Amino acid sequence: MFKYTLDNKRYHTLNYYYNKKYGCKVFKVSLNANFSCPNIDGSKGYGGCIYCLHGSGDYYKENTDLLTQFNEVKEKLHKKWPKAKYIGYFQANTNTYAPLSELKEKYELILKQDNVIGLNIATRADSISDEVLEYLAKLNEKTDLVIELGLQTIHDKTSKLINRGSTLREFEDCLNKLNNKNIDVVVHIINGLPYETKEMMIETVKYLSNKKILGIKIHMLHILKNTNLLKLYLNENFHVLTKEEYVDIVCDQIEYLNENIVINRITGDPDKNELIEPKWLTKKFGVLNEIDKELARRNTYQGFNRSILNRVRQIEENTLKPNDLVVDMTVGNGNDTLFLCNLVNKGHVFGFDIQQRAIYNTKKLLEENNITNYSLFNESHENIDIVLSDYKNKISLILFNLGYLPNGDKSITTNHISTLNALKKAFNMLNNKGIILIVFYPHKEGKKEFKVIINYLNKNGILYKEYHNTDNINSPFLIKIKNK
Repeated sequence: MFKYTLDNKRYHTLNYYYNKKYGCKVFKVSLNANFSCPNIDGSKGYGGCIYCLHGSGDYYKENTDLLTQFNEVKEKLHKKWPKAKYIGYFQANTNTYAPLSELKEKYELILKQDNVIGLNIATRADSISDEVLEYLAKLNEKTDLVIELGLQTIHDKTSKLINRGSTLREFEDCLNKLNNKNIDVVVHIINGLPYETKEMMIETVKYLSNKKILGIKIHMLHILKNTNLLKLYLNENFHVLTKEEYVDIVCDQIEYLNENIVINRITGDPDKNELIEPKWLTKKFGVLNEIDKELARRNTYQGFNRSILNRVRQIEENTLKPNDLVVDMTVGNGNDTLFLCNLVNKGHVFGFDIQQRAIYNTKKLLEENNITNYSLFNESHENIDIVLSDYKNKISLILFNLGYLPNGDKSITTNHISTLNALKKAFNMLNNKGIILIVFYPHKEGKKEFKVIINYLNKNGILYKEYHNTDNINSPFLIKIKNK
C-alpha cells in the first residue's frame, strides 16, 4: 500500500494528511463570504474566467450570513463524522479581495467556533496585498492556515483564452511571498482547458511538483450553462476530454507529482442542473474508481516517475517469482539486493561488487532485515561465469546498477570495458525467459558504457527497450534486455 494513504489509494490523500496531523477526521465547511473578484469588477477584467458561473467554488449561497452557512453545512457533515474537527473553507470568489478589516471580521468569526482548527482561503495570486500578507502571517502562527491559489495552467496563452486575468509570473511572485512567510499553499489546476494537449497538462504538474506547496487540487473543466465557455464551445466545438482521456492524464500527472504533495481533490463535482459537458463528471465516484483501477493496472503510484529506480522495481515485481534466482551485479549499499531478496524469498540472490565496503554495507543491511537467501562476492561482475558456473541458464533476472558506490569514492566506478564483458557473459547465465536490467548514469564513464552496450546490442540484433522518467538528459535511465 502507498505510504501516504489510509484506504489503499496510490496517492497522498487529504484524509491521510489530516488524520496523521490531528488523529481524527477533519472536514471542510464551505463558505461564501460574498467577496467579489478583480476579474469581475473591472480591477483586472470583466466577466470573470470564461468557465465561471457564480464565482470560483462549487458551493454558492448568496446573501446568507456566515454563521448560518457554517452551522448548516457543519451539522450535515457532523451527522456522518460526529467526532470530527472542522476547517472553515472560504471558497467562493476571491477571499482576500476586500479591506483588511472585513477579512479579519469574517475569518475570525469562523475561527471562534467550537472545534474549528483552521482556515482554507481560496484566492488569486494577484489579490493578496502586502498588508493582507502580513496579517495572514500572524494568523498562520495561531491556526492551521492554508491559502488556495487558482493557477489552472502554467501556459499564459491558455490563461489569456480563458480570460484568467493573471500570469504565471504573478503566481510565482505570490507563491514566493507565501513561502517566505511559511504559509501553506494548495494550488488548483484544471485539465481539459480549450486546446491544451495532454503534454501541456502534464507540464503544469511537473512545474508544480518542484515547487514548495502543501497540496494540489485537480479539476476537470466544467462547461456550465450561461457561461462564456459555453459560448466558445458552441462556436468552436473544441474537444472535451472523455472520461478515459481524463483518467489517463490524471494518472500520468500523479506519476510525476512529488509524493509529499497532498492531493486535496482529483476530480470535479459539478451541479447536475448547471452542467452541459462532460456528462460523465456527474458520476464522481465512478471517476475516482477508474483512476484507482488504472493506477493498479499500471502498478504505479504518486511520484513513480520521480526516480527511474521505481521503474526498475516495477519490472522486477512483474517479472520475478518467489523461487527465482537473481544476480545483483553491483550491490552498492544493498538496497537493490534487499528488495530482490524479499521478492524471491524462496529463491536466492547473488551479489557482486569490487569494493569490500559495498559488500560489508550490503551484508549488514541484509542481516538487520533477517535476510538469509543471498550470497555475496567481493569480485568483479566480469567473473560471473566463473563464480556462478553451476547456475548457467538458470538465472531469471540480472541487474546492473552502474556508476559508483553511493556516499563512497566517486573515482571508483564501473567502466565500459568490464561492463560490456560482464554483459556478454550474463546472457549465458539467463534462463529462456530471463531479462537483464541496466541503469545508466550519464556522467563521463556512464556515457561510454551506454555507447558500447547499445552498439553491441544493435550489432547482434538483441532486443531492448529504453526507459526515461524525465526529459532531463542528466538523469539516470534504464534499458531492459530480453534473453538472446
